[in-house]
Amino acid sequence: MRKGNFFYLVLRRMIVLKYIFWTLYRIWFYILVTLPIIVLFPVLVISISREQWYPFFFRLARFWAKFILIGMGFNYKIYREQVPEKDKSYMFIANHTSMTDIMLMLITVKNPFVFVGKKELANIPLFGFFYKRTCILVDRSSPESRKAVFIRAQRRLKSGLSICIFPEGGVPEDESVMLDEFKDGAFRLAINHQIPIVPITFPDNKKRLSYTFFSGGPGQMRAFIHPFIDTKGLTIEETKQLNAQARNVIIQQLEENGT
Repeated sequence: MRKGNFFYLVLRRMIVLKYIFWTLYRIWFYILVTLPIIVLFPVLVISISREQWYPFFFRLARFWAKFILIGMGFNYKIYREQVPEKDKSYMFIANHTSMTDIMLMLITVKNPFVFVGKKELANIPLFGFFYKRTCILVDRSSPESRKAVFIRAQRRLKSGLSICIFPEGGVPEDESVMLDEFKDGAFRLAINHQIPIVPITFPDNKKRLSYTFFSGGPGQMRAFIHPFIDTKGLTIEETKQLNAQARNVIIQQLEENGT
């Protein structure tokens, strides 16, 4: 056998092995997502049966998130420039590039919060059952749905919870996009309720487990909690300015990390 042909065969087998690894790695991820839900199903159902029990459900969700990230071999680390106060409401925002963003957000933030997310996720078997009962769902194509978000968010904030929104409105189809433009919803809500905005950057999640099936792997996963942006005294007319300020904080961190 020629030397060139030998190296070609070795390279080809390495590529095949890599694709096998990626396939098994994705299957393992879905097993980790599902297994705790099945095991804890009765407890989870009880924890969402009353709105005032949501903080207990949130603690279970944080356990679920840690179980997944540790099981996937992700060495996560949180860098905090400022720490959220206990029993205070915030608007948490972050860049959105991976299926693991939800899990890392749950680990990063200890204050009980409610996700505002797209209604399509409610169709995911088992996960969707709890998602639609604990999150604020939005149909971005419906003006009525977007208005309803404000009403439901107001009720949650009055009960002492915080809100979490990925302001890009979804994961960019083009993975070369570092950070998509932000929607205004999170910033309007924050101004309306005069709560601080907490920008958070996830620079490694795309590399660890993006939406591209044949990609990802174990390794470092960081979260940066940036200084809070105060909204006291701001008006709705300043929404765009607040949007740009928050986006600039996150994109600067992504650029610094070469994401």
